[in-house]
Amino acid sequence: MKDTRENIIDQAYSLFLTRSYEAVSINDISKAIGFTKGALYHHFINKEELFKAVIDKYVKLDYLSSPNLENTLAQFIEETIVKASEILKNIFGEKPSYIPINYMALAIDAFRHYPGFAAEKEQLLTREIEKIKLVLNHAIAQGEIRKDINTEIMATNFFSISLGIVQNLFYNNSPKLAVKSLKEQLKEFYKLLKI
Repeated sequence: MKDTRENIIDQAYSLFLTRSYEAVSINDISKAIGFTKGALYHHFINKEELFKAVIDKYVKLDYLSSPNLENTLAQFIEETIVKASEILKNIFGEKPSYIPINYMALAIDAFRHYPGFAAEKEQLLTREIEKIKLVLNHAIAQGEIRKDINTEIMATNFFSISLGIVQNLFYNNSPKLAVKSLKEQLKEFYKLLKI
C-alpha cells in the first residue's frame, strides 16, 4: 500500500513538474499511473491532497541548520556554500533531467495552492535572517568584520545573495555553476565587511 502511494506521488510529481497544478487533472494522473479514478481516490481524497503530498516530498525549502557561534563568518559562508550544494544536488542531481525553471514553477504553485505553505516558508525566511544576524553580530564582537555595519540590513543582503542561486540556475541550467557563482558572490560580500 505504501509503495503504491509513493508511486502515485512520484508520477504526480512528474506531471505537476512538467505542467502546472491547474493543468493537471485527476484524469491525467490516473492515466499516468494506470489506475481508475476510483482506485486513485482510495489513496488520496482529491487532487489537493495529492498535490500536498507531492510538495511535502519534493519541495524542500529548508535552509541551514543552526550556526555554530564559535565559528567565524568566513566559516559560516563556507558552510552556506556546502549546504546550498547539498540542497541542489538532492533536488537536481549532477545534471538536471528537467529544466530547473519547472521546479521553481512547482514551488510557486505550492505557495498558491497549498494552504499554510506560504506562512510556513515566510517564518523560515525570518528565522534564517535572524541566524545570519547572530553570525554577523558575533563576527563584529570577535573583530572579524567592521563595527559600522547594520547587521539587520546586511543579514537580509546575505540572504538575498543566497537566494540568487535560483537566478543562476536559470542562466546556465547547472547546479554546479550556480553554486560556483554563489561562492564568488558571498566571497565578495565578505570582502566588503572585512576589517
